[in-house]
Amino acid sequence: MSFHPLDARRPGDLIRTHATLKGLYAKANAVERLQILLDTLLEPAAREHCRIATLREGVLKLIVTDSHWATRMRYQQKRLIRQLQAFNEFATLTKIHCKVQPPLVKKAPPVHKMKKSTVAAQSLAATAEQITDPALKAALERLAKHHQDQ
Repeated sequence: MSFHPLDARRPGDLIRTHATLKGLYAKANAVERLQILLDTLLEPAAREHCRIATLREGVLKLIVTDSHWATRMRYQQKRLIRQLQAFNEFATLTKIHCKVQPPLVKKAPPVHKMKKSTVAAQSLAATAEQITDPALKAALERLAKHHQDQ
């Protein structure tokens, strides 16, 4: 007995016909609309650190990247509530709760590669010749050799 998959359908068709997916898509669009409205009121630096999770029963739940932004949102809570209530989508808003959730993927620090040069290698070798400490002399010679290998 072999498995025969159902006929493939386009994602757009699935979203329009499947009730569960249709509901999820509508909720995602609603949250995206709320995020756009919130972003208009947030300072530019806060926009990338503050995302809307839900809006239920007058409580707006925000996900922020760290405690610094949670504190800043708490300080601005009254102003934000007052300004957000001007939009129909936020008419029932009474509270803002912040949850700290650090980003899952941290950005790697940029890697700065030093260019190796023969001039640097010669300078290190010349310095090593003048050093009497055997450990330091060996370290400088290794470093000079490392620059020559390039």
